[in-house]
Amino acid sequence: MAVKRAAFIDKDGTLVHDVPFNVDPAQVELRADAGPALRALQEAGYALILVTNQSGVALGRFPESALQPVWKAIDQRLNAEGVSLTAVYYCPHHPGGVGEYALECACRKPRAGLLRRAASAHDIDLTQSWMIGDILDDVEAGHRAGCRSVLLDVRSETEWQLTPLRMPDYVARDLTSASRHIAEHA
Repeated sequence: MAVKRAAFIDKDGTLVHDVPFNVDPAQVELRADAGPALRALQEAGYALILVTNQSGVALGRFPESALQPVWKAIDQRLNAEGVSLTAVYYCPHHPGGVGEYALECACRKPRAGLLRRAASAHDIDLTQSWMIGDILDDVEAGHRAGCRSVLLDVRSETEWQLTPLRMPDYVARDLTSASRHIAEHA
């Protein structure tokens, strides 16, 4: 049986331009190189899985149901580029939130719950997989899950609190160089 591997991709700042708490599908804009970069990973045999914290739900900025049109918009834009996401996993929790979503959870990055849940559901070998994100919480989530990681250096990280779990395996200037590095180090 062939080993299934994945590229786990963060949403805001990594796959799409970051518009804080956006649930307007019209404002979903892929990074310029997202289509070709993800298509290259897909053609190299990687499942493409979106993993994203969506604290706006817990913070009362929008209802959880508002996320479905965003996932649809992302799918449409990627499909136009010949790319298909295998799945989308998101965390609606935040410890400073309100109601049922106000909790410490195992799924909120930098924890690895989203990646582990996706790996279990899609029979992914995490040791053969990569996490791509624009902040060190993404890197840490990838490492906690057992993946290698790429930090997309697009000036999103503001804290730079480096620990062994938060040290990226590679720092990329864009998704193209990230996908190239992953293909070279498969």
